[in-house]
Amino acid sequence: MPETESSVVPKYLEENRELSQECKELIPTLPLEKGWVASHLHQYQGFWHTTRQLQGLLSCQNHFQAHHTDLLIVTTPKSGTTWLKAWTYSLLHRHKHHPTNQNHPLLTHNPHFLVPFLELDLYIDNSSVPDLSSLPSPRLFSTHLPFVSLPKSVTQTSCKIVYLCRDPKDAFISLWHFTNSLRLQSMGANSLHEAFHKFCRGVSLYGPFWEHVLEYWQKSLEHPSKIMFMRFEEMKLKPEFVLKELATFVGCPVSREEEEAGVVQEILKLCSFDNLSNLQVNKNGKLSSGEAHQAFFRRGEIGDWKNHLTVEMIQQLDGITEEKLGQHGLRF
Repeated sequence: MPETESSVVPKYLEENRELSQECKELIPTLPLEKGWVASHLHQYQGFWHTTRQLQGLLSCQNHFQAHHTDLLIVTTPKSGTTWLKAWTYSLLHRHKHHPTNQNHPLLTHNPHFLVPFLELDLYIDNSSVPDLSSLPSPRLFSTHLPFVSLPKSVTQTSCKIVYLCRDPKDAFISLWHFTNSLRLQSMGANSLHEAFHKFCRGVSLYGPFWEHVLEYWQKSLEHPSKIMFMRFEEMKLKPEFVLKELATFVGCPVSREEEEAGVVQEILKLCSFDNLSNLQVNKNGKLSSGEAHQAFFRRGEIGDWKNHLTVEMIQQLDGITEEKLGQHGLRF
C-alpha cells in the first residue's frame, strides 16, 4: 500500500511522541502559542519551543556533561547554521580529511549529520540517553538553545562556544520559507503577514530573536576567550578573514604553510553554497527526523528581505532591532 501524507507523519510533527513525565507535567504550566509548523509552541525560560524541542531541551539539561575541550556551535535558526557546521568540521578535521580529499565526509554526509544538535538529535528521544563520553576530543556539537537554557556543564567548564546570528530581516524571511517547506500540503502555508506578526512578538522557533542574540552578545563581551560572536554577513563579505579567525578561536590556527598551499581557499570551496547544495546527499537525503536536506539550502544570500518585506515591515523590524539591541552597541 503506497504511503500517503496522512499515513506518514514526519517525526518533527509528532508532538506527543515519548515525552518524559517531567515534560508532560511542565507543559500545562507554560504559556502556549500556535506554532509555525507543529501545532504548538511552549514558552520555557523566556523562549519558544515546539513540544519535541522542549523534550530534547529538558533531557539535554538533565544529562549532557560538557568536557573542557568541547566545542559548541550555537545559532539563531536560519542564520547560516549548515554553513558554519561545514566550516568548523572542515577546520577541525583538515589534517585527517584534507579539503581536496575525494572521500571527504562532507561530500557524502549532510553537515547536520556530522555535527549533531544536542536537543534535536542526541537528546530528542526520551527512551535512551546517549553515551558521549568516549567520543574523540575535541567533541563538536551544535544547538539553537538560548544561553539561559544551556546545560550547566557548558557554562561551568572551559567548553568553547561559537555563536552565529544574522540580520533579523533575512533571518525572518529564511525562517518563513523554511517552515513553510516543512508544512504538510494539507496544512497550507503560513502567510507572510501572519508569520511576521508572530516574529515581531517574539513567537518563533527559539525566539524572541533579539533576546537570543543579546544574551550571547553580552556574554561574548564578558568572556571573549569562551564565546566567539559571529555574523552571517561577515562570513559572506570577508570569508577568508573570518575562517582564519574561527580556526584560531577553536584551537587549530591556519599555519603559514597551509595558507601558502591554499588550504583556506580549498575549505571555502568545499563548504560553498554552490558545492554543498549540488551534492546528491543534500539534494535527496533526509534527516532522521524527516526534514529534507534540500530544505537547508535555499539561497544563502544577504538582503533577500528586500524581495518580500514592505516599507512598513522594514521600519517595524528595524525599530525593534534598534530598541532591543542598538542601546547595547549591537547593530546589523
